[in-house]
Amino acid sequence: MPKAVRFAEYGGIDVLNVVDVERPVPGARQVLVKVVAAGINPGEAVIRRGFLHDRFPATFPSGQGSDLAGTVEELGAGATGFAVGDEVIGFTHNRASHAEYVIVDEDHLTPRPAGVPWEQAGALYVAGTTAYAAVHALTVKRGETVVVSGAAGGVGSLAVQLARHAGATVIGLASEPHHSWLAGHGAIPVAYGEGVADRVRSGLRRSAHRRPTLATTNPVTPLAG
Repeated sequence: MPKAVRFAEYGGIDVLNVVDVERPVPGARQVLVKVVAAGINPGEAVIRRGFLHDRFPATFPSGQGSDLAGTVEELGAGATGFAVGDEVIGFTHNRASHAEYVIVDEDHLTPRPAGVPWEQAGALYVAGTTAYAAVHALTVKRGETVVVSGAAGGVGSLAVQLARHAGATVIGLASEPHHSWLAGHGAIPVAYGEGVADRVRSGLRRSAHRRPTLATTNPVTPLAG
């Protein structure tokens, strides 16, 4: 029988168990994916620990995980966007990606990008779509300057690259150990802490732009002036 991760009570990783489950059957416009790699986001671990029970209660036994990457195993009725054997990345709302087989709505899948290793692909969907939505919402254009908070995090590191791809100058707020990575990806690194606003303004002067667009992937205090 296929295997899946389940937990029957709130807690840390010690409550997780690998158990036998029935092989899922895709419904209309659904796809059965054979999982190669799957990720977990910080919020999902918080849910597993029960800290968000009032807002996102678990139904026990519960699965875990949203991000996934794998190959198409079976198509449900009306699912025409993929073929058996296609390599895909995607997302499930059902807290179920930590399993050998996962049912995914067809519109929550996209082809695995060429050259992206399975491990990275399995953790890409949630952070990637969040970063894309943030940069797209700002309609970032060539010649503009974008300040990204949390610029070395899962969402922030992708937002940095997307904004640079759009032609923007990027100032990345991150701790100093991540500055070489940011500089290597074309961003101007700026450290957190006292005086951060002055350091951002200094980065703006270096970028020869007058004012930033603020893309927030972590909560920050808006800059004055």
